[in-house]
Amino acid sequence: MDTRSLKLFISLCDTLHFGRASEACHISPSALTRAIKQLEESLGVQLFERDNRTVSLTREGARFQIYAREALTQWDVVRNSLLEGVQELQGEISVYCSVTASYSFLYDILSDFRKQHPRIELKLHTGDPENAIQRVLAGTDDITIAAKPDTLNASLAFKHIATSPLLFIAPQKDLQLDPMLSGSPDWSAIPMILSEEGVSRKRIDQWFKARQSKPLIYAQVAGNEAIVSMVSLGFGVGVVPKIVLDNSPLAERVRILDIEPQLKAYDVGLFALKKKLQSPLIDAFWSQIR
Repeated sequence: MDTRSLKLFISLCDTLHFGRASEACHISPSALTRAIKQLEESLGVQLFERDNRTVSLTREGARFQIYAREALTQWDVVRNSLLEGVQELQGEISVYCSVTASYSFLYDILSDFRKQHPRIELKLHTGDPENAIQRVLAGTDDITIAAKPDTLNASLAFKHIATSPLLFIAPQKDLQLDPMLSGSPDWSAIPMILSEEGVSRKRIDQWFKARQSKPLIYAQVAGNEAIVSMVSLGFGVGVVPKIVLDNSPLAERVRILDIEPQLKAYDVGLFALKKKLQSPLIDAFWSQIR
């Protein structure tokens, strides 16, 4: 079977940019354009709206995207089941995680896996951890490493790999903040650097609500690494997972605050769609985590 056109289509769905998609697929933009046009002609519908600046999926394109992702998953299942016992697994797995997670966990996870399955290609994407689970739900990536939310979507499988405390951090020395943090701090008056969304933001919002107070938000940022940077510069108090602080080059410029009650720790692990565990490739990756 020639699944190339489906893979090109999915790549364009993920990037909505002909240049980036063609680069990721190692073909020219013109070749990608021809492939998409041929796919549209064979289907008899337009899959993308495009002009000189933007690319977006049509309604038909969004419906076909669901089919394409399912078809590629099922193709891997069928192909590898037929090859079982004849030769080693081969194919591609897409993994998404934050930069911190790649430092902390990926080497240990992948080093043994690469030895056991050298013909499985791994495509790694890094970015904001708050987008991780949504990318798996959308089918953009097969597996992600992220913090487990308090409520887990029923279609997701989760496998624990680590626990990380959620810490309050402040600059090492700050003439304005230090007096505010001594004794019984008035948290409604202390500038906070917080994540825009995600597990940590929900937990700090719950923490303030339990104290019948509202945070004085100095800045909301995407990515925990940026919180460490802003705190080290003296902009306020931040909340980050310990694994982020452990891997930050700015760790010595901040201090951990002893705050009670402590925030609930991160339960970090792998996420994948339960139905994708039917794929021998995904199952091989999943099963080697103990």
